[in-house]
Amino acid sequence: MKQIVVVSGKGGTGKTFLTASLCAISENSCFADCDVDAANLYILLKPEVKEIYPFFGRDKAIILKDKCSKCGMCIELCKFNAIDQNYEISDFLCEGCKVCYNFCPEKAIELKENKAGDYYFGLTKYGEMVYGILGVAQETGGKLVSKIREKLKKMAEEKKRKYLIIDGPPGIGCPVISSIVGTSLVLVVTEPSISGIEDMKRVTELALGMKIEVKVVINKFDINLENTKIIEDYCKDKRIEVLEKIPYSKKVVKSILNCKPYVEVYNDEIKEKIISIWEKIK
Repeated sequence: MKQIVVVSGKGGTGKTFLTASLCAISENSCFADCDVDAANLYILLKPEVKEIYPFFGRDKAIILKDKCSKCGMCIELCKFNAIDQNYEISDFLCEGCKVCYNFCPEKAIELKENKAGDYYFGLTKYGEMVYGILGVAQETGGKLVSKIREKLKKMAEEKKRKYLIIDGPPGIGCPVISSIVGTSLVLVVTEPSISGIEDMKRVTELALGMKIEVKVVINKFDINLENTKIIEDYCKDKRIEVLEKIPYSKKVVKSILNCKPYVEVYNDEIKEKIISIWEKIK
């Protein structure tokens, strides 16, 4: 079973556009959207949700007013300014670090379970899918990604799937690390912009540092041929294969507005390149 995760380093490169089409043309595969802060692959693949699982993040602290002596120690110790002068703890600011809980002299602070989001299992026309949606102001995305991948892998083993295709989050933070660790291939989708190049380098070096194979797709390559050459030179220096260069097209936007994978809407050069990418990955 091969796990392929598609990342970008930054948002807006066309990562999900490509991932959705790879899902649509793959065989014996199942899928996950690990961009839990802004999940959108499910919009294109349209899974019929079969199961919903609650996700619990870090415990949150609450102050028991009948026990509190208002000594002020919790306010002084809290590094996140989550406790106000009325001894109320903000759910949005509390990080669940447990400092106040451990040091309260009156034992007047309890920890409550914190529901931080949900993750879903559904069936698409292409295969099974798992995705998660993190709640507002929740910061345990890496843990939710691990839950999603755990569910996906278990399901793939039961169904004897050959490929796991994962739509990863942007950046290089905890959710990205949780998305790529232990995978077979990191496919980096980049664009020829300054931020696209720099963020591609960061996520590529992260994956290479974790000893994971990396390949690159340059999307919208023709909007700046000079920067495309910089990406190609970087990949050549790092011995990374550039699988394809996809031209800019307004049809990509139209396919997304139709909420369908590109390969189902158009039969053109871009579709041929996407098929070529999948054949090379296989």
